[in-house]
Amino acid sequence: MTDTVYVLNGPNLNLLGVREPEIYGADTLDDIAGRLEDRAKELGLNIEMRQSNHEGHLCDWLHEAQAEGAKAVLLNAGALTHTSLALYDAIRSVKTPVIEVHLSNPHSREAYRHKSYVAMAALGTIAGFGAYGYELALEAAAKL
Repeated sequence: MTDTVYVLNGPNLNLLGVREPEIYGADTLDDIAGRLEDRAKELGLNIEMRQSNHEGHLCDWLHEAQAEGAKAVLLNAGALTHTSLALYDAIRSVKTPVIEVHLSNPHSREAYRHKSYVAMAALGTIAGFGAYGYELALEAAAKL
């Protein structure tokens, strides 16, 4: 196992800071990455931060994380959280621990956001703490 934590971000998360800041906050993905890099160094970890609007990329990166011996994966699958059996299967197919991350609290939002295929396969979920949720998830990954 390596000291690398993959941080995978799904559709539309490249628009953080612009898209509905009242829900997702004003931080961009680059802002979050910078803070994660700093915290990871303090924890003796490395971050592999990625974003894609394509489901297959996320599946491929989950497989890669296992092949590379990653310590953990932090996964914010965006809307794919609620629709993707492919991500569910990919998470179940790897031994690398996956921690689901959400900026908002899906359970306090529309009913269609209450079901998470990612949560059904992930080790745990951190939601509702905005960008700080990524740091909380990194802390959890460090303790694995």
